[in-house]
Amino acid sequence: MRTPSARFCAPYGVVATLIALCAIAAPLSAGEPSQVLNLWPEGSVQNAPLTAPEGLATPLITGRKVARLQNVAVPTIAVYEPPKELKNGTSVIVCPGGGYNILAIEHEGSDICEWLNTLGVTAILLKYRVPARKEQPNWKAPLEDGQRAIELVRTHTQEWGLNPDRIGILGFSAGGHLAALASTRFERPESAPATEVKAPEVKTGEAKSSGATSGPNIRPDFTILVYPAYMTKGRELAENLPVSAKTPPAFLAHAFNDPVTCESSLFYATALKKANVPFDLHIYSTGGHGFGMQPDVGPASTWPARCEEWLRAGGLIPQRPVEPAK
Repeated sequence: MRTPSARFCAPYGVVATLIALCAIAAPLSAGEPSQVLNLWPEGSVQNAPLTAPEGLATPLITGRKVARLQNVAVPTIAVYEPPKELKNGTSVIVCPGGGYNILAIEHEGSDICEWLNTLGVTAILLKYRVPARKEQPNWKAPLEDGQRAIELVRTHTQEWGLNPDRIGILGFSAGGHLAALASTRFERPESAPATEVKAPEVKTGEAKSSGATSGPNIRPDFTILVYPAYMTKGRELAENLPVSAKTPPAFLAHAFNDPVTCESSLFYATALKKANVPFDLHIYSTGGHGFGMQPDVGPASTWPARCEEWLRAGGLIPQRPVEPAK
């Protein structure tokens, strides 16, 4: 898979210009975003003090190079389009993990977008702000960015050929926690400076704003949580996850031997059951934490296939055509 250093680390204006020039010169390569949009108007959000500029590191972790994006001050969404012949109008916002300190931008980000594209799904890679600010909960700024991403995708559904009722959110580890927060705290934006300001004239590389002063629809229509973290408090679901009958249906995958306890998924599923919200829950005996889509971690490697089945069974993507009997 491609390492996203160029498209995520260069100044945004350079990225937008390069994308535009490449679009003129040649068809978009597989695995590259069609566009990248800033989530917020410049200067409208606060960030943690950064000791270095945004950058990509690729340390070896358990024998594999892991792309870790650090010091994100300008949150964005990158739109990954499926092939036209597969596109079905469903979209999924992808939230990489990283402990709210870094973003595992490749194996829990761009790789996932490429997989979703094979299902005809438009994938939206969320580059949310990290590291967390010390004076507020570690999830607050990421949730602001996640809610804003949902609002912007819904604002652009007609332009991007998407179904406004099939916008999902998928997250891994801390990104799974972010996805769960977005799925339970959607009654009002956590903080939405862009909706308090009249929508500016849209320029290349800037996201459109609904300009609404109240009531943006920031509820995702379905949720995919893969080894979510920070979900428990003692022997219960964390109180900042108020599951209700309005919480969207969910797919959950976790490994029993994950040091980030699988009770994160179990307790969330139990709360969904009490609220009569449908879900699929898969707890695999082995797999550990952070496996993404690795093919060599035993039964846990099958979660993408199980997730695809869940998406098709729920009508979120079309059923595969039945081949005629030979």
